[in-house]
Amino acid sequence: MGRLLAVLLGTLAVLAGLTAAPARAETAGTLAAPTFKAPYPCGQRWTYSHHSAEVRRALDFVRADGGTTAGTPVLASAAGTATRHYQAGGAGNYVVVDHGGGWKTYYFHLAAFSVASGAWVGQGQQIGTTGSTGNSSGAHIHYEQLYNGVGQNIRINGSALSYPGSYHQAYLTSDNGCGGGGGSFTTWGSGVRVRADAYLSSPVVTTLAGPTAVTVVCQKQGDTVSAEGYTNNWWSKLRDQGGFISNIYIDHPAAQLPGVPVC
Repeated sequence: MGRLLAVLLGTLAVLAGLTAAPARAETAGTLAAPTFKAPYPCGQRWTYSHHSAEVRRALDFVRADGGTTAGTPVLASAAGTATRHYQAGGAGNYVVVDHGGGWKTYYFHLAAFSVASGAWVGQGQQIGTTGSTGNSSGAHIHYEQLYNGVGQNIRINGSALSYPGSYHQAYLTSDNGCGGGGGSFTTWGSGVRVRADAYLSSPVVTTLAGPTAVTVVCQKQGDTVSAEGYTNNWWSKLRDQGGFISNIYIDHPAAQLPGVPVC
């Protein structure tokens, strides 16, 4: 009887474990939202509003600091994988950034794209320029945050924004791409030399074997470098590698990286 009782208790323990495991896995698979930042450059002040007819919890942003809305860079509000889209009668040119864990952000009505479809982008990296393509009456950034396909109330730096019915009732100044902690980018190519300074004669600090996620602290002009048909004299200072690489080897279309301060 003692052996039988032990077997029964062991069986119950195993069954209990099997029952509990899915619950633990489900909890572990639910990821918190990224710390989203405003979808436009550091220091700019924009006003925003919400149209009650919107299906999802979008906000529309226009500049309120004397600058021109049209043509202003649109920045990724958190790191992720960008995908380009076009919808003639609605969103126009738009980018979706997949942040993982079920979280995505949407950026509508772009005048132009600044990133390749499928590219990884860092927080503060330019993904397009503000425009009025698709069903739009004027230049603005239509911005959404979705979790598992459902529109969420927008939060910037962890704080919920209001949903005013018209512009100039609420304002938001961006701290996206302000530097300090640097900007996140990815390099391309293999055998990329990291040098002690922004000159080809500077000692090699280390070598990047292949595409590498890097944090750029600042950038400055140095020796001109030519590779793969590109020429550039801007160099990025890498926080973790302790040296500089030519911006040619940063996977971004701009010669001077947006949102990254000058050294």
